[in-house]
Amino acid sequence: MAVLNDDVDWDSWPVEDYLAENYRELHPSDTAVITHHCAFYREFAPGSVGRSVEIGAGPNLYPLILASAASRRIDAVEAGASNTAYLERQLNGTPEESWLPFHTLCRSLNPDIPETLEGALSPVRLVHGDLRSIEPGSYDLASMHFVAEGATEDFEEFKDFCRRFVRCVVPGGHLVAAFMENMPTYRIGAASRWPGCPVDTDVVTEVFTPLTDRLTVGRIPSDPTLPDYGDSGMILLTGAAASPPP
Repeated sequence: MAVLNDDVDWDSWPVEDYLAENYRELHPSDTAVITHHCAFYREFAPGSVGRSVEIGAGPNLYPLILASAASRRIDAVEAGASNTAYLERQLNGTPEESWLPFHTLCRSLNPDIPETLEGALSPVRLVHGDLRSIEPGSYDLASMHFVAEGATEDFEEFKDFCRRFVRCVVPGGHLVAAFMENMPTYRIGAASRWPGCPVDTDVVTEVFTPLTDRLTVGRIPSDPTLPDYGDSGMILLTGAAASPPP
């Protein structure tokens, strides 16, 4: 039987193992995602987005840094206790130095990002919850990274998460996302196992086409500098919520 999101103890997400495996240094895949997303955010004037949201923020700070170029307020929505505790430390204290190269790269590609890492994170507000707790139409822009396909093994639940992602913005609201491509159930650290729902560009396009306008879907190849989670790369998406929403 497929593992559903509510079957998983997200409070025990292994933050330190996850960061060590993925974000303690800047990887080529990070550069590719950031380059793609900076092109998206450069289309917005500074402060032109009233409210943006990062869905399932986890301990990954670079999507929040990217959003700071355009957003007056950024909600980092996170349900897991360990991820929430990490984000609180980063937002309320001095962010870890390992994020400085990410900030430097982001700002080199989009000078509208605040000059300091602390400045880039200053619009961020931590919100306890998940996609299902967000009222439709709450935001002008929504961002999501490696969440919908890494939070369930059930394809119908994956599709529901994608629909909720789109509907959390106003009609015509802006969307940017990244997905792991063809990632099965995966392991982080020595023992912990987590659900995966394998998807590819065709699947993502099929799911989002009826929900969005101006949809773009692309991919980057698997990054050999990252652990082998069984994936075949990453999928990158931009678009706007269909108006009126389906």
